[in-house]
Amino acid sequence: MPPASTGASTLTVAASPQPSPVAAAVPTAAPAAPDRLEPGRPGYRRMSFALFAAGVATFALLYSTQALLPAVSASLGATAGQASWTVSAATGALALCVLPMSALSERFGRRQMMTASLTVAVLVGLLVPFAPSLSWLIALRAVQGAALAGLPASAMAYLAEEVRPKALVAAIGLFVAGNSIGGMSGRILTGWVAQLWGWRAALGAVGLLAVACAVVFHFMIPRARHFTPGSLNPKALAKTVGGHLADPLLRRLYAIGALFMTVFGAVYTVIGYRLVEAPFNLPQGIVGSIFLVYLVGTVSSAAAGRLVARLGRRGALYLAVSTTAAGLLLSLADRLAAVLLGLVLITAGFFAGHAVASSSVSRTATKGRAQASALYQSAYYLGSSAGGTLGAVAFHAGGWAGTVSLGLLAVLGVVSITLYGTRAARAERRRLVPVASVPVQN
Repeated sequence: MPPASTGASTLTVAASPQPSPVAAAVPTAAPAAPDRLEPGRPGYRRMSFALFAAGVATFALLYSTQALLPAVSASLGATAGQASWTVSAATGALALCVLPMSALSERFGRRQMMTASLTVAVLVGLLVPFAPSLSWLIALRAVQGAALAGLPASAMAYLAEEVRPKALVAAIGLFVAGNSIGGMSGRILTGWVAQLWGWRAALGAVGLLAVACAVVFHFMIPRARHFTPGSLNPKALAKTVGGHLADPLLRRLYAIGALFMTVFGAVYTVIGYRLVEAPFNLPQGIVGSIFLVYLVGTVSSAAAGRLVARLGRRGALYLAVSTTAAGLLLSLADRLAAVLLGLVLITAGFFAGHAVASSSVSRTATKGRAQASALYQSAYYLGSSAGGTLGAVAFHAGGWAGTVSLGLLAVLGVVSITLYGTRAARAERRRLVPVASVPVQN
């Protein structure tokens, strides 16, 4: 397995019977077992389909208002920054609640937590269209985000425990692909429904889509075979979280996830405002259909495993971040074709980078996987919340160029972190080489 994308490197020293600190930090997944899921084995297809449906529901609900922000602003008399809180409140609440929800999943089970989270989020989603004001809409969206918090980290931990290590990146890629399909279908659905019947009807349609996904998930998800219940011990939880935060590799992965999502949140929160204005002047339905580019994210996230196999984790991250930066620069053009191509590149780079970073977290943490994944999800969605709000503020201050500048700053952060990890790995390798070359004395 190639070294993790942000710095840990493996070097076996034959003369030493004890694992080195570097080797101990190398990403590892659960040990192989005969009944673990992998492509071609019974249950793998059901698991993939169930988590794909859960991913669809998660992103469809979480970002249900994003494509509708211009309509929400016009209907409720809100600025872009104010309306953006209907997205940021949901992602921010998810970020704050994902860690305690992951602790509950350690006690009650991954499958049970995912089911409960999806059920509550769907029920709230059916109430959201009836919000009487912007304040109520933001509040309900925050509750919805908190409910969804139990799903992402539990899903990552479930996959790490139930899937063979060699199939883990591909399995997580399929879950992330479900996210991209949910984001795409939710935005397209809301765009056209809003153009015909208004934004409230559009949110109702997303709620019904999520109901269908929740039913599929409930009947398709296999029972967990390798989950061992833990206790709800606050001290133990704090110790586990502290251990994860003390791991420099995990810290880098968390920062990378947050920065990637800052770019993505900023771009897709603001793009609707740009496209309904001159020189494009697109109607709401067409703006919603722009999110068909999410299909590119479905492909790039599902292909993350092959990218890692060919380029290594750091190489895959460099490719993802370069693609994202190229898309940001291309989107500055005032031609619709160039903007669409820019969105394609941004989406492909983001989903590939996210799949690589999130799978690295799942492989790195050998204990407290739900907490490790929860910290990643917390950083990831805080990045989304910050990106959505800051992207709207930047758009108000400097137009689309302001939003792109924010995205490029976040991209520069990813490059800096990954370069630091690469150099740290090389330095550690040089430090260990002389040890390996010392002859054993009789």
